Amino acid sequence: MTERGHAEGQEDGPVPPEATGGGPTPETGGQDDAGRNGGAPTPGGSGERPEEAQARPAGDRSEVAELEDRWRRALADLDNLRKRYSRELPRELAAERDRVAAAFLPVIDNIDLALEHAEADPGAIVEGVRAIRQEALAVLAQLGYPRRDEIGRPFDPTRHEVVAVVPTTEGSEPGSVVEVVRPGYGDAERSLRPAAVTVAHDPEG
Repeated sequence: MTERGHAEGQEDGPVPPEATGGGPTPETGGQDDAGRNGGAPTPGGSGERPEEAQARPAGDRSEVAELEDRWRRALADLDNLRKRYSRELPRELAAERDRVAAAFLPVIDNIDLALEHAEADPGAIVEGVRAIRQEALAVLAQLGYPRRDEIGRPFDPTRHEVVAVVPTTEGSEPGSVVEVVRPGYGDAERSLRPAAVTVAHDPEG
């Protein structure tokens, strides 16, 4: 082969990487740009500036902090309300007991007066007891518990407790109260106890 042909063979053959600069260099260490960045895009690759990306999480953190502060304030207010209620409840109960006890003091005074005059005039004791009874009933009514001992009214399960059933008579209606065995006190909403009653029933009805 001539020198010209040898030179042409070298030009037509494969070119070593070193000759083209495509091989690894000390500066790159065999890594391209993606390798140097760990495969992650550059900050400007998405079109969003870094300061904008940082400003949005800061706003979210501010909103979370505000909500947390409001939540803590609500818990503190609720705890203060609970403590105040715990302090005031015993005082309110004591005041209510005092009011009820004071309402019955005149009843006790009249009982004492009746006992003092019982030996001087035994017959007056009956009238005194009746007066005391009426006074005690008035106190219960003022407290919201009137006496319930009406006869002839229709049976009401919220006010009456049936203890017996009897046949209807000429003066009674079926389902009406014909006898009050034990009076009740209060109404349907506030009842100390229901009235124990006997109710008329029509066997043929």
